[in-house]
Amino acid sequence: MFQTKVEIQKSDFNIAYEDRVMTLGSCFAENIGQRMQKLYFDIDVNPFGVLYNPVSIRNSIELLIENKPFTHDNFFENRGLWQSFAHSSLFSDTSADKCLSNINDRFQHAATFLQRTDYLLITFGTAWVFEEKSGRVVSNCHKLPSNNFVRRRLTVDEIVANYAALITRLANVFPHLKIIFSVSPIRHWKDGAHENNISKSSLLLAVDALQKQFSQVEYFPAYEIQMDELRDYRFYASDMLHPSEVAVDYIWSRFSETYFDGITIGMKNEFEQLLGDLSHRPLHPESEEFEKFRHSVQKKKTALIKKYPFMENRL
Repeated sequence: MFQTKVEIQKSDFNIAYEDRVMTLGSCFAENIGQRMQKLYFDIDVNPFGVLYNPVSIRNSIELLIENKPFTHDNFFENRGLWQSFAHSSLFSDTSADKCLSNINDRFQHAATFLQRTDYLLITFGTAWVFEEKSGRVVSNCHKLPSNNFVRRRLTVDEIVANYAALITRLANVFPHLKIIFSVSPIRHWKDGAHENNISKSSLLLAVDALQKQFSQVEYFPAYEIQMDELRDYRFYASDMLHPSEVAVDYIWSRFSETYFDGITIGMKNEFEQLLGDLSHRPLHPESEEFEKFRHSVQKKKTALIKKYPFMENRL
């Protein structure tokens, strides 16, 4: 066997189709979230866009708990775009009103969703942060001049202290909520190899301390799977830094084995078959043969809704 297998114990956390899941964090959180979304899980994926550092993720969760809408005072204009330091550039817009409306619509949905969320999946990307001169950490610099910010690396103690307070607050407000942390396997090569490793190590140490402190916290080893089990460069994208589609699929399969029971996996397989049928693109859409196929797919979908009535609004 030409591979070092990362052993993962089956979790007591059991994510089912009846559960609500929210993801926040780096591109990896988005990758896993999108796979769950595609397979009809009840999930909210990165409501602020991709976030990389622990402070920005914590700030976003606290905003959702407080459920206080954004105002025009929370935005700034740069090179013709209205932007928010709390959001990724996906929310930027040439119109201040449209930017505010889009952000608040997305924010309100996420704040309401969080109130009944069962699992929070948080992925840390880097321990490095950019602070305004006021000391506020921004989620995105939006290509503003570097001298507008102070760049520093969070310490392990800072991350643990911040998240211990956050997890305690979440437990008081949402006592049923469980949290699954992971560290993104995507390397931040601009920091240099050594600094990237120190950053990732800081994140790993912080999550380890939180897992030991809180029973509602678990860690999923996405980073270790990529680094140790998928160490060959054929498991990387063309930039040699991001995991390839094959790698993400494999990590997703390990995640499924860890957090889905037999019933959930069986449902997932059924929905994968339905999704495959719905994605079919015929050479001759006007043919009688395709019309029969289309009816058979609709029949299969109706049967699944009858079998799982709570899925009706998702299928």
